Amino acid sequence: MIPKKYNTLAIQCITFLLILLWTYTALSKWSEPTAFRFSLYRQPFSTSFSDFIFWVLPLSELTAATLLVFTATRPLGFYLSTLLLTVFTIYIVIALLGVFEKVPCSCGGVLKSLGWKQHLLFNLVFFALSTYASLVVYQQKNRI
Repeated sequence: MIPKKYNTLAIQCITFLLILLWTYTALSKWSEPTAFRFSLYRQPFSTSFSDFIFWVLPLSELTAATLLVFTATRPLGFYLSTLLLTVFTIYIVIALLGVFEKVPCSCGGVLKSLGWKQHLLFNLVFFALSTYASLVVYQQKNRI
């Protein structure tokens, strides 16, 4: 069992990292909306689904960041973060398996410069951090 003070410090660090990640990725997508929309249109999805993703993805990322800011909503922020990272990681695995003919990365900022394998590793690290935080917060809430 990890002492509570270390769990608290770990949760604070993870919270900060996730807020930084989601804010950065959402704002970098919206700072170049034309490039972001174009990269979505190059995905193996319909145009209408890409238009939907254009709004929902950055809003979901900002929602996760906002939920993580406040102690009362932080558990929801961890759960949403874990969900988003799960979806992104599955998408990367599908891309690596070659299921789609072409799969450009529609990530924002410096993340778009990562290769698929580096991106998978990046996502797995953040997935592990988010999952850990979700479990710790859940255990604290339910006193397991």
